Amino acid sequence: MQAGNVRYRTLDDIPETVPIFPLSGALLLPGGQLPLNIFELRYLAMIDAALSSKRIIGMIQPRFDQDNQEDGDLCEVGCLGRITSFAETGDGRLLITLQGICRFRVIKEITTRTPFRQCKIAPLRADLDEADDSEVDRSALLRVFRAYLDANSLEADWDGISRAGNETLVNALAMMSPFGAAEKQALLEAADLKTRAETLIAITEIALAKDQDDFEGSLQ
Repeated sequence: MQAGNVRYRTLDDIPETVPIFPLSGALLLPGGQLPLNIFELRYLAMIDAALSSKRIIGMIQPRFDQDNQEDGDLCEVGCLGRITSFAETGDGRLLITLQGICRFRVIKEITTRTPFRQCKIAPLRADLDEADDSEVDRSALLRVFRAYLDANSLEADWDGISRAGNETLVNALAMMSPFGAAEKQALLEAADLKTRAETLIAITEIALAKDQDDFEGSLQ
């Protein structure tokens, strides 16, 4: 897996312990790019620490069944990202871009004196290899994507979409999808690219059906 200027080939390239950024509704996938606006002091400290080390942080969602979304329990699976760009805004914030490396499973959260959380992790080795995108039903994915755009009066860059490979297309659509935290986690934890595409199609079809039911109900 290439992220920025670094090629991650084996598990030896991945640190055993990483700083963690819990953020509900945020989805980072291997190869994807996630822009972030960093303004909280503890996460500014986290980015500074990452930049002085291997530039890797772990994006993960808090568990959904709790009120404390900031400091509570974490989902079991997240995605590692490398900081590939950052800029200071002049008002104390940092604008960064993460490029996804691989998914990981949390082994345990470690006790630390840093203001940000850190976890010992088990990276998913398969994500470092090129994904098999041959079984993705591209036509079904584009059909439901077009239906969603039409239902919400949105447009897309179809020329760019036609040039995108299946892996880029599936992961980009999953990351930009407007669905909730549980749906985003399901997309993250999908076993492979084919399953992720099928999950995205199913979630989108459910959303379209619900919108249609709501519209018909408003006419009654």
